[in-house]
Amino acid sequence: MEKQVQVVKSRRKFSEDFKRQVVKEFEEGFLSAPQLSRLYGVCDQQVYDWIYKFSIFNQRGNRIVEKKDSHTIRFKEMEARIAELERSVGQKQVRIDYLEKMISLADAQLGTDIKKNSDTPPSAGSGRTSGR
Repeated sequence: MEKQVQVVKSRRKFSEDFKRQVVKEFEEGFLSAPQLSRLYGVCDQQVYDWIYKFSIFNQRGNRIVEKKDSHTIRFKEMEARIAELERSVGQKQVRIDYLEKMISLADAQLGTDIKKNSDTPPSAGSGRTSGR
């Protein structure tokens, strides 16, 4: 004889503090309502109900418009800008190294000091001129 097993879904109860925490995370703008629902394992509508109930910004009857990945897009733009600036700095450093090598080669071949040498002692000058 086989036993018939019936799965009974239990109804979960969430504390008010938990609901307010979820709404707070939504209001900070880092996660959208669908992302929060997946994170905490509740349906989207439940998250929206909590938002309407506990949020000071969103009331029922107002439409919640979420900018899709606005933080992600901005972050990627900043990363691209940083990479561009790093390339530019790298190119400038290569140019500086090249010019310094050229100066040292010219100094060695010509026997002249092209670089301004800061530790050169001051000249004695031509002496004092007599006032007329």
